[in-house]
Amino acid sequence: MSEPRAGTTGQAGPETQDTAARAAGLEGSVARLLRVGTYTAIGLIVVGVALMLATGRSPLDLAPALAPERLFDDLIRLQPAGFLWLGMIVLLLTPAARVALGGIGYARAGDRPMALIAALVLVVITTGVVLGIQGA
Repeated sequence: MSEPRAGTTGQAGPETQDTAARAAGLEGSVARLLRVGTYTAIGLIVVGVALMLATGRSPLDLAPALAPERLFDDLIRLQPAGFLWLGMIVLLLTPAARVALGGIGYARAGDRPMALIAALVLVVITTGVVLGIQGA
């Protein structure tokens, strides 16, 4: 049996424990964000489908176009399109929010390369959304 080297206790130092605790906290935050985002999106879509059925429309009908200027009014007036589109928007923004949260966590932990990668991924996502909206 080998004996521990002088000055080692077999345990991680305080710096390593702090880093591990921050990583676990970040992972928990990311998991919560993904869970809340997914459940919120599903809830909004279910409400939209229920409202469609209540008004005698089929969920298989052609969906109305996204009209951001009408979204709030549709929600207030309990129009199915408002709930369906908001659910889709939340669903699409959830992964981007995960990247942003990860980037913030990496920046706080001092991991500049990963924070930069997260920022670049957000630039790519934003560029895709802007180009998609302009092309629509």
